Amino acid sequence: MANSSKLVSCVVLGILAMSCLSPHSCEPEPEPVPLFVFGDSLYDVGINNYINTSAQANFPPYGETFFKFPTGRFSDGRVIPDFIAEYANLPLILPYLYPGIKDYVKGVNFASGGAGALDQTFPQLAVTLRTQLGYFKEMETKLRNKLGTSETKKLLSRAVYLIAIGGNDYGAFDSNFTVYQSYTTEQYVDSVIGNMSSVIKGIYKMGGRKFSVLNVGPMDRLPAMREAAIYHGRVDWVEQVENFAVLHNQQLPKALQKLQQKLKGFIYSHTDFYTALNDIIDNPTKYGIKEVKSGCCGIGPLRGTNSCGGKRGIKEYELCGNPEEYVFFDATHLTHRAYQIIAQIMWTGTSNITTPLNVKSLFYI
Repeated sequence: MANSSKLVSCVVLGILAMSCLSPHSCEPEPEPVPLFVFGDSLYDVGINNYINTSAQANFPPYGETFFKFPTGRFSDGRVIPDFIAEYANLPLILPYLYPGIKDYVKGVNFASGGAGALDQTFPQLAVTLRTQLGYFKEMETKLRNKLGTSETKKLLSRAVYLIAIGGNDYGAFDSNFTVYQSYTTEQYVDSVIGNMSSVIKGIYKMGGRKFSVLNVGPMDRLPAMREAAIYHGRVDWVEQVENFAVLHNQQLPKALQKLQQKLKGFIYSHTDFYTALNDIIDNPTKYGIKEVKSGCCGIGPLRGTNSCGGKRGIKEYELCGNPEEYVFFDATHLTHRAYQIIAQIMWTGTSNITTPLNVKSLFYI
């Protein structure tokens, strides 16, 4: 009789879209954990399609591997947040400016190709990190109007926040040179990390508690940087950019630890993108990769000139036929395959790469 009663309960709950694997095990499906995304082209899923900018990837051959058409992602297919969403049983997370978007309960993406942590980094080309935070506040108001203050606070506290920013601040430091001249290298890096911390605090103030933060990759190994150093005599510039990246990556974990000490309930996963990408480049066969120096799409000795698609002032470009064997799709961005490898490392990575938690853990806390 007891077993019969339990079976009836399970059937009823099953009708209500609950998880019922056997007559002896009946648990409600967990609510999906929302995913909110901030950053630059590593995480941009097409927000730049909806602003007036030349920093776009909404033309072929971008998107060809997975979507079969360009979506605005700087890749031949998906980028990191797409894979994280898949692993977390979420749909593809839409860009905030996507026309007609009204439902934010599973998350939204604010990341913009070309964005920096500093307001001065390509402000006319991208949605700056500060503006992304402004969009998040705007979205939070819409959620409160729809769900009420209490439910919105719960939703935002359950959510995971992906953040990847900084590479453009350093790669474009010559564009920011008038700003940079008034700083030492250490002060410039402190300014970038300070702005990142400020935005994280802003998200925390509105309820965010669980953060995944990516450090800056090895700048000197991008096809654009290799080509600049080897063929265009810009060795000093590339070395300075790389120095920024190394110092940034030394300081970022310290900043995250300080935030955890100051902000009650603050939880984070820090992924060492620098080490992970270097490992792929140094040990390509381990990952099924063959080409680590040249981009798949572009022009120049290493396809390091950013002409992929012929829409950025240079019409000529070459395109490889096997992007899944490349680390880099264009002069500065990774392939679908390389992004997938990085996302897997973020999701289940060991403590030498993702500390103190991996991203998967954030979704189950």
